[in-house]
Amino acid sequence: MTPGAGCGVRIAGVGSAVPARVLTNADLEKMMDTSDEWIVQRTGIHERRIVDQPTQGTFTLSCDALSRALEDAGMKANELDLVIVATVTGEMTCPSVAARVSAEVGATPAAAFDLVAACSGFVYSINVADSLVRSGRFDAIGVVGCDAMSTVIDYGDRSLSILFGDAAGAVVLTRDEDQALGCLYQTMFADGSNWESLYMPRREYEIPQSDSENAIRIGCLRMRGREIYKFAVVKMRQMIQNALDETGLCPSQISQFICHQSNVRIIEAARDKLGLPPDKVYINIDKYGNSSAGSVGLCFDQLWRAGKIKRGDTVLFVAIGGGLTWATSVWKL
Repeated sequence: MTPGAGCGVRIAGVGSAVPARVLTNADLEKMMDTSDEWIVQRTGIHERRIVDQPTQGTFTLSCDALSRALEDAGMKANELDLVIVATVTGEMTCPSVAARVSAEVGATPAAAFDLVAACSGFVYSINVADSLVRSGRFDAIGVVGCDAMSTVIDYGDRSLSILFGDAAGAVVLTRDEDQALGCLYQTMFADGSNWESLYMPRREYEIPQSDSENAIRIGCLRMRGREIYKFAVVKMRQMIQNALDETGLCPSQISQFICHQSNVRIIEAARDKLGLPPDKVYINIDKYGNSSAGSVGLCFDQLWRAGKIKRGDTVLFVAIGGGLTWATSVWKL
C-alpha cells in the first residue's frame, strides 16, 4: 500500500498507562508450581503489571493513555473526530470501551468503536485510522491499544499466567499537509481456521473436543503454546522481511522495529535471522510481560519519551495475535 494523495498523517501525540501493582516471578512462585528461572528461560519475563482494584481495568487504563497522548499533542479531546480502542478485555460488549473513553476524556460527540484483533489490535487500528484520515472523512483520531489480561487469566494455570500483564498505549493521529508523513506500507491478515490455538470461551459448548480436558476456567484465555510459538517465530521474521522488501528500505533506514512483546525468544529469533542491530529492536517484556493490544503502543511511547525515536524517523510496527491475526505498519514520523 502506498500513501494516499492529498494529505499525510502525523502522529501528533503519544501516551501510555500501566497499573501500579508489580507481579514478580517470585510472587508467582507463591501461587503455583513454577520458578523464576523456569519463567525467564522460556519467556524472558521477570515481572509484569496487573490491575489490583475492582475499579481498574481496560476502561481506566485506556482513558489514562489517551489523555496523556492528547496532552503530548497539545490538543483538547473535543478536537477528536473518532476514538478507536483495540481490546479483547472490554468490561462490556455494549457500550464499547471506546464510547465510554470518548465520553470520559471529553471527546463527545466523536465517533467511537472497539476493534478486536487480539495482540495485533493496535497495529490494525493505526492502519485503519491512517486510511480514514487519508480518505478525507476524519481530521483527528485517537487510537488506543489496551488489554487488562489479568482479568481473563486463570492463575491456577502456570502455562499462561506467567506470560501476561496489563497496559495501554495510545496515539493521536492528525491530518497533515506533508504527504510524506504517515503510513508508508501496511498489511493486515487473519486465519480463523486455527482459532482453537488461542481463544477465550464463554460457554461450555464453545470448547472444542480436542480441548475438553483443559482445566482452565470458562471465560479465561486458553492457548496451545507450542503451536503459537512455531507460528509466530516464523511469521514475525517473514512480516519484517516482506515490509523491507516491499518498501525498498534497508534496516539502517529504520530507526526502530517495534514488535509485539509476546515472548523474548520470538523477538530475538526474528532479530538474529534478519541480522537486525539489537539496539533497533526494542524489548520491554522483561518488565511488563505480554500486554496483548497494549504492548506495541506501550513500546512506542517509551521509545518516544526516551528520545530513541523522533520526528523524521521511520519505524516499523509488527504484531501477531489470536484469531489468528497478524499485521505490519511502516510509518514516517
